[in-house]
Amino acid sequence: MITDQNSINWKKIFCFKNIILNLVGVALITLALKGFMIPNKFLDGGIIGISILVHEITKWPFGVLVLMFNIPFLFIGNRMLGKTFALQSLLTFLLIAVSMTFLDVDAVTSDPLLIALFGGCLIGVGMGLCIRSGSTADGVEILALLTTQKIGLNVSEVIFALNTLLFLAAAWSFGISTALYSIVTYFSAVKSLDYISHGLEQYTSLHIISSKSDLIKSLIVQKYGKGITIIKGERGYLPDKFDVKLDCDIIVTVVTRLELLRIKEEIRKLDPKAFMFIQYIKEASGGILRNMNKH
Repeated sequence: MITDQNSINWKKIFCFKNIILNLVGVALITLALKGFMIPNKFLDGGIIGISILVHEITKWPFGVLVLMFNIPFLFIGNRMLGKTFALQSLLTFLLIAVSMTFLDVDAVTSDPLLIALFGGCLIGVGMGLCIRSGSTADGVEILALLTTQKIGLNVSEVIFALNTLLFLAAAWSFGISTALYSIVTYFSAVKSLDYISHGLEQYTSLHIISSKSDLIKSLIVQKYGKGITIIKGERGYLPDKFDVKLDCDIIVTVVTRLELLRIKEEIRKLDPKAFMFIQYIKEASGGILRNMNKH
């Protein structure tokens, strides 16, 4: 059933799984900010990073700043992504503001490398869990989506530009060293968020061209339980034999990175001269993606 974006899906908002994901996500974000980042003036990217910067300069309450900077993006999110998303995100922003205002968390460490790595990982995992619950903990991605529509840049380019300005401001306010460690914190957070929001099993498209294609097809399907697609192609056109060409099957399959190495090794055993190339894909669904049997 398709849900109208102009209506609110209360079932999704009050789904027990989504509530737990959101609460755990906010708890991890609070721990990262109060236990690692804010006591040491380390920034993350996006609205949270801007809020930390303004908080350190003006001493305004961090919770108030998070709400003040994020709420305008809810109107954009409401129009672009629907009322359910906007309401869930509002609840997330409120939870972050309340937890940052009323919860006491002692600084865990003053070691800058530990702060950058563990603070970044915690806030990244927390944001990833919020995304999995159907909301967002930072309005900058909504801004990036709007900017993408208006000026044609992709989301990554917009976020990179905004965060570059933020880290330059951090270097000016807190010094080069703090700004550099903040960049490490940010990339640690991004990688952790990616793992949580897209899953540990990132999919890879493996393309194989081999004279022993029938054996390789059997290996992938029978032993690994994977679906395959066959693209009809021509091989040849080598510099010294440009006129020589042969029909061939290009075998395409989608595997996880954990399976990739094993499959490549077995293909090499079947045909040491097999030509393989890999494409990393952001998302895959449908078809046979999971193993049908143990191996």
